[in-house]
Amino acid sequence: MTKLASLAKLFILTILVSILLVILATHFITGLGISNYRVLLNAMLGVGSPTDTSKTVYTLTTPSGFNISIFADHIPNARLLKITPSGALLVSSPSKGTVFLLSDSNGDGQADITTPLVSGLNRPHGIDLYDDGKNTWLYIAETHAVGRIDINWDTNTAQGNYERLTTDLPKGGNHWTRTIRFSPDGWLYLTAGSSCNVCEETDDRRASMMRFRPSGTNGQIYATGLRNSVGFDWAPWNNNLYATDNGRDLLGDNYPPCELNQIEQHGFYGWPYINGFGDLDPHYGEGKEALLKQSISPSFGFRAHNAPLGIHFLHHPSRPDGYQRTALVALHGSWNRSEPDGYKVIALHWDKQDNITSEDFVSNFLQADGRIIGRPVDIEEGPDGSIYISDDYTGTIYRVLYR
Repeated sequence: MTKLASLAKLFILTILVSILLVILATHFITGLGISNYRVLLNAMLGVGSPTDTSKTVYTLTTPSGFNISIFADHIPNARLLKITPSGALLVSSPSKGTVFLLSDSNGDGQADITTPLVSGLNRPHGIDLYDDGKNTWLYIAETHAVGRIDINWDTNTAQGNYERLTTDLPKGGNHWTRTIRFSPDGWLYLTAGSSCNVCEETDDRRASMMRFRPSGTNGQIYATGLRNSVGFDWAPWNNNLYATDNGRDLLGDNYPPCELNQIEQHGFYGWPYINGFGDLDPHYGEGKEALLKQSISPSFGFRAHNAPLGIHFLHHPSRPDGYQRTALVALHGSWNRSEPDGYKVIALHWDKQDNITSEDFVSNFLQADGRIIGRPVDIEEGPDGSIYISDDYTGTIYRVLYR
């Protein structure tokens, strides 16, 4: 057996043992049930479901005036999204090691051209674009690195080779995804989740938000105590930075809450010592009372284990009253509750005093009979006001349009 085959076998064995340990811990240590074993496999391995989205899309509900349809239903493990300068849609597929480009050439609201734009990557997740005045680069966050490639967006072809700018991101552990976004002032922000459910990390870059210059230089830790902040975005009315965060597991069905945090430079957001709105963790909080004064509490609390991932502040002017200071958040849904919860896209509304209220935007991914027909991941807006939602459970990209 070759060394590569041995390593692959060891990796698969490690994953299977991890799944077994999670199941044992869930059932026998805490008495907490598994919401759905397909969802567990999706959470651990990115394994999808054979749900017939052409039928189930008609059971999804949206607010009055919004219509939902299928833009594409063939992208395995579809994760993060980005609109290109030509109006096509980029989607990362970690399980395929590829960033795909989806084009609607005839304008019927469905993708009819699928291009594997960049392949051979190591679990690509975060994607964003950066215009340096000469070229608009595609940046890609792999699990261990951030790279970029120059694309001709008129022909959707590469104008050079893929270049990794940094290759020393922390690897392994529970949370392998890396999310990147360029800020309004041109910094490249990156999040890396914790290596565990709850622990004290040896690498300060875990459970943090970092930032770099576009060249990949001048790396610095921007905020800490963020267990797994998969999604973040800037509010367009004041440029405040907000990030979702997944709370820890194995403390029961309804605790702790998942979080939306307003991110400040050098801010500390509690993990692993503090949960939610100032609660010391039962395992790591002892003797950490002094940290309560410096820990920043969430701006908004989601229900426990709802797993908020992508967040996108709406920009397009074609939206109804009440959606002018609004972000959409994808709730990926629970795998570790006795009764499943989440599985929807919600709208968060900010008032003039920055108080936040929520309402369902796209719901019924969790059907009334208990069937799970989708797990929303990310949200992106197109130039015509289309709202795209990725679903890594069925490999679907949904399109929501206000009329």
